[in-house]
Amino acid sequence: MTQLSEISIFPIKSLDRLYLQSSVVLPSGALEGDREFAIVDETGRVVNAKRTAKIHAIRSQYEWLNRSVMLSATGLTSEIFHLDGDRAGIEVWLSEFFEFRVHLEQNKEMGFPDDPASPGPTVVSTQSLQCVSSWFDGMTVEEVRSRFRTNLELDAPEAFWEDQLFGTADQIKRFTIGHVTFHGVNPCQRCIVPTRDSISGEVTTAFQKTFLKHRTDTLPPSVERSRFNHFYRLAVNTRSNHGGVVNVGDSLDIG
Repeated sequence: MTQLSEISIFPIKSLDRLYLQSSVVLPSGALEGDREFAIVDETGRVVNAKRTAKIHAIRSQYEWLNRSVMLSATGLTSEIFHLDGDRAGIEVWLSEFFEFRVHLEQNKEMGFPDDPASPGPTVVSTQSLQCVSSWFDGMTVEEVRSRFRTNLELDAPEAFWEDQLFGTADQIKRFTIGHVTFHGVNPCQRCIVPTRDSISGEVTTAFQKTFLKHRTDTLPPSVERSRFNHFYRLAVNTRSNHGGVVNVGDSLDIG
């Protein structure tokens, strides 16, 4: 039996995760609070880890019931802010860190997903993360988890089990976690972010090349290969328009 083993949201896009025991799935399909805030510059351009490796140096710790976050970074005083009542304070702290003016934008209905057409949670298995960690000397599972930044982690029978959660481009692959229905869309295309150390931002030499080789070699034989124009893909993008609540320990059923 495949079960949901971890739930993660990233309240401020590109900053640290928050682990939850349960999460509301919004009508948009997104998890409540996930990427709810985005850092943007004065031109409206998002400031994220794709744009600057410097952002990896920020640590964020959340008290979610209180809607507060503690931000810290070398050279700056750690401060606690209320996400709703002290937005200006957060913006001042972040502007000092980046050395240019930024502000926070908020979207409570869908957040700021990388793929607005598939705003549902990304899904991966612990077994896949363990397998990927074995491809790189000294890399821990937690480091792989931090680099790929997925929302829902499964305890599955084998690595890349989640690749069966999507089909052909014109096929809707339906699965449920607990009482919530999701549609698997496609294997998630990865960007430059996983190539970097999640804390230092330092690039791992030949990360993408190594990943591509091993991902190709370990692709499950039953997977829909037409969805891989390249093999720098991990986890499954989803949609949902049903809403509900998912909980750690919920079982996953296909169909």
